Amino acid sequence: MLITRRALGMLLPLSGVAAMIRAVPANALDAADVAKPVSLPDMVLGAADAPVTIVEYAAPTCPHCAAFDREVFPRIKTEYIDTGRVRYVLREFPLNIKDVACQMLARRIADGDGGKYVAVVETMWRQQDRLLEKTTDTLKLIGKQAGLGAEAIEACLKDQALLDRINADRKFAMEVLQVQGTPTFFVGGERIVGEAPFEEFESKIKLLLKT
Repeated sequence: MLITRRALGMLLPLSGVAAMIRAVPANALDAADVAKPVSLPDMVLGAADAPVTIVEYAAPTCPHCAAFDREVFPRIKTEYIDTGRVRYVLREFPLNIKDVACQMLARRIADGDGGKYVAVVETMWRQQDRLLEKTTDTLKLIGKQAGLGAEAIEACLKDQALLDRINADRKFAMEVLQVQGTPTFFVGGERIVGEAPFEEFESKIKLLLKT
């Protein structure tokens, strides 16, 4: 891959244990603080004025993120996002250099469009095994399918400003929001860590819709 070595030094090691934890208390996190973007503009699905916001911190190489997207997210989208009751935000939380490359490319392809960004990341989750084994080839293929040439893909992966912003947002997530692994969700201000079932999200959404 073409990403600079600086990316490696910016990524702090993670234990992976957090991916198996459920329903960690939010520790007095304010929903407004969780909802606001830091360095990068948020990639959003759903109505801007939806009464409930779900923020997901995810990584393309995370198998738990892929499983959530496959098994739980479609129902959340159908029942709550598409009906205007939930605003869904997908944020970067890279676990390794491959995630950084994936997320930089996804940002480049989406060009500020939340729907396109989510679609690209979902493509990466569906191709996760191949992505892990043949990262460069898979990213080139995804970029080509999105209309990017080899030079555009190379320029994207060398974009130091974008890399710095991804790292800054990851640092904020770790230090301020106490994100330790993926996937980590905030439903309003309440944290859910790991591949939680639909019912866990629904109970929190319904509670917020009543307030």
